[in-house]
Amino acid sequence: MAGTRTILADAARAFADINVFVHGTTLATNAVIERKGARTALIATEGFRDTLEIAYESRYDQYDVFIEKPKQLVPRALRFTVPERMDVQGNVRLPLDEAAVRALVPMLQQRDVGAVAVAFLHAYANPAHERRTGEILLEALPGLSVTLSCEACPEVREYDRTSTAVANAYIQPLMAGYLARLRDGFAAEGFRGMIYLMTSGGGLTALETARKFPIRLVESGPAGGAILAANTAAERGEDKVLSFDMGGTTAKICLIQHYTPFKSRSFEVDRAARFLKGSGLPLRIPVIEMVEIGAGGGSIARIDELKRIVVGPDSAGAEPGPAAYGRGGKQPTVTDADVVLGKIDPTRFAGGTIHLNVDDARTALDSAIGGELALASEMAAYGVGEIVDENMANAARVHAVERGAIIGEHTMIAFGGAAPLHAARLAEKLGLSRIIIPPNAGVGSAVGFLLAPVAYELIHSRYMRLDTFDAVAANALIDEMAHEAHALVAPGARGQKVVETRVAYMRYVGQGHEITVPLPLRPLQADDTATLRTEFERAYAQLFERHIPDAAIEALSWSVTVSTEARRPAAVASPSRQKAPPPVGARRFFDARRSQHVEVPVYWRNDLVPGATVPGPAIIAEDETSTFVSQTFDAWLDAAGGIVLERKPTAAGRA
Repeated sequence: MAGTRTILADAARAFADINVFVHGTTLATNAVIERKGARTALIATEGFRDTLEIAYESRYDQYDVFIEKPKQLVPRALRFTVPERMDVQGNVRLPLDEAAVRALVPMLQQRDVGAVAVAFLHAYANPAHERRTGEILLEALPGLSVTLSCEACPEVREYDRTSTAVANAYIQPLMAGYLARLRDGFAAEGFRGMIYLMTSGGGLTALETARKFPIRLVESGPAGGAILAANTAAERGEDKVLSFDMGGTTAKICLIQHYTPFKSRSFEVDRAARFLKGSGLPLRIPVIEMVEIGAGGGSIARIDELKRIVVGPDSAGAEPGPAAYGRGGKQPTVTDADVVLGKIDPTRFAGGTIHLNVDDARTALDSAIGGELALASEMAAYGVGEIVDENMANAARVHAVERGAIIGEHTMIAFGGAAPLHAARLAEKLGLSRIIIPPNAGVGSAVGFLLAPVAYELIHSRYMRLDTFDAVAANALIDEMAHEAHALVAPGARGQKVVETRVAYMRYVGQGHEITVPLPLRPLQADDTATLRTEFERAYAQLFERHIPDAAIEALSWSVTVSTEARRPAAVASPSRQKAPPPVGARRFFDARRSQHVEVPVYWRNDLVPGATVPGPAIIAEDETSTFVSQTFDAWLDAAGGIVLERKPTAAGRA
């Protein structure tokens, strides 16, 4: 509220002048990580009380004898069961014992439970028992927050579905209260427009929908950055893009093809081993797929037992922050390394609002790294930078391989406060020839919010094989989801044209994971099986180089996404190149390849006009961040204000 008041005052506007307010928040994620949600209970099918503990029956780190499993949001004392049973086809094997549900009410009251998750076996196939349980609970306890797994995650995989329902129930009272206060606070100021929330899947959703399913907001910030990168790619006709978002704590890397980020249906939060897959709480929600590592400006550098430089995943945060901030931080960070190398102007950091202390940064590096390895301050800083850049490069390589993509064919789009400082070196390591730094890169995720469509995605499991394909059942499910998704999007669309996308999640019979297969925007016919097989085999071959001829194929889940039509920007014309205006100064930069300091010219981004060309090495500064142009690249400003770094022909093989 305070930030909005400040911005409106600067613009001589009032709340009543705003038509649309878009909000992204980390409150949902933080509530889970910090365990600040509601006191939550779980009601499961009799015999399945310990689904959360059993999980996948595997260890995320097989050889760690001191392994720590994720701490569950619901303690065992608050997990209850009732007699009921559905089979995998949705047939009732054991009717719901309603008396057993009512008997839980006084127990919930005695334990001061504020939220309940209901997750019955095979509720995705038939939600009747879950819905009736919810009705009974709300009749007895009208103020109780109830999440049904058939609504939060109507998919197969019992543990994932239960974990998602529990997480949604856990944060729902907190998020519902927060969003209600936001709505009421804006209304009190005279706001009469629409409030949208950014979801993890890259779309905007109405405030009331977000209050019901707040779990869909866990990755709202990074999703905004991916939307910005996709828009930047479309504006410049870049068909294959690597999105690189580096802030204060983490770096996020996302692959974008055909101007669309790759999507996923799973995500982990609160990992016991922060960046080790399988060590967190699984959430089965639509999410933009990205790899996240502990590599940001505030990531702390140290020496490990083997005398190697290690960076992250822990961060100095904003308080005390990097040593250069002068707020009591003593541990060296990536920002301290950039300051000592000369990439950052200590007098103009954050538009001159923060003065950086170079001596404090140097002292921290000498104490933790330089002294341990007998390195000069600059070489210690260079080592920190090389390690963090290699960590990010390795993450990008692995992510590309997992998606069946060739990393060297992509253009990098870099944003976030720290990304433009590291983009050139990261591109050298990955063999990329082109980098784009969009305008307002330092606040790229917020800009992405304004470009996102109003959208909602629904996924529902319904098993069927292609050789016994039931087109009638598939159409009934898809039509039901489409009707619900259109109803959720309509209030926000406000008359805008909406588009619908349909996909199936399919696999070879007996496999453990599915891949996405597009569906036509018409009722499916029995003879569509040949087309579905062709599309599946094409997608399968892209990931695994070959398909399995004549193998049986099965569909597990179906998805419908409804969104307002994407606003594709007009293509940016390529301006004629011209010499850049004189630099505004120079900065003493340590060039480790030459083992000496060199004078690097500094250009002010606002002084550059389209086509202005800056040969590397150079630094292009602005209030939000600085772009470091290495010796390998030349930079120029395109017609939309983006800084484009292109590899010099003579540097094609340099890494």
